[in-house]
Amino acid sequence: MTESGKAFDRLLDIMNTLRANCPWDKKQTLESLRYLTIEEMYELSEAIMDNDLDEIRKELGDLMLHIVFYAKIGQEQGVFDIKDVLDGISEKLINRHPHIYGDVKVNNAQDVKNNWEKIKLTEGRKSVLEGVPNGLPAMVKAYRIQEKVRGVGFDWEKTHQVWDKVMEEITEFKDEIDSNASKSKIEGEFGDILFALINYARFIDINPEDALEKTNRKFIKRFKYLEEKALEKGKSLHDMTLTEMDVYWNEAKKEE
Repeated sequence: MTESGKAFDRLLDIMNTLRANCPWDKKQTLESLRYLTIEEMYELSEAIMDNDLDEIRKELGDLMLHIVFYAKIGQEQGVFDIKDVLDGISEKLINRHPHIYGDVKVNNAQDVKNNWEKIKLTEGRKSVLEGVPNGLPAMVKAYRIQEKVRGVGFDWEKTHQVWDKVMEEITEFKDEIDSNASKSKIEGEFGDILFALINYARFIDINPEDALEKTNRKFIKRFKYLEEKALEKGKSLHDMTLTEMDVYWNEAKKEE
């Protein structure tokens, strides 16, 4: 057995022991673990954004524990076990990579993604969008929707067409504002702008979720600098003018 195999078996043994003897582990269900798993995913995402490789390793371990935990509960219920989980993903990967395990020819990564979506439809799915979870954050969901439909050919051909759509949606949004339209109409047009911008980001190979998170972090860093400088001067932000705050804000930008 390989070292990796031994390490995986060790984790399975530990899971069996904890499930049999630990009061907390014995109490857990698929439902109770769900929210903890979501939390672990966000922690992994944060570690990736920070490029903290040691933390990424730790968070991957936490996720592996959750996978083993779910499989153990499935085994206890007689519906599936870790072998079923591993066999299932192995068969899926083989089936969805006919360019590796079959005679299909591909030219690039996009061809692979397109084949992936087409193969899904042969596996019983009625829509390519069935694979987009309802619970995803709206921006992530929009990006995934656009990727999914591209896989079956529903997409713009040129980047400039997508940008033209962005400008069209901005114009329509402004028209609704200028005409004092209802809040629901304005909201709808604003949503269309965001959807179009996310589409454009996809075309220029930018992940909009990552881009926005980086901007969030940049803003937080600058604002904390502003707070620290105000505190050093014995001032309250409430008592400062925007002009005064801009001085420290620009200092923070320069330090970057």
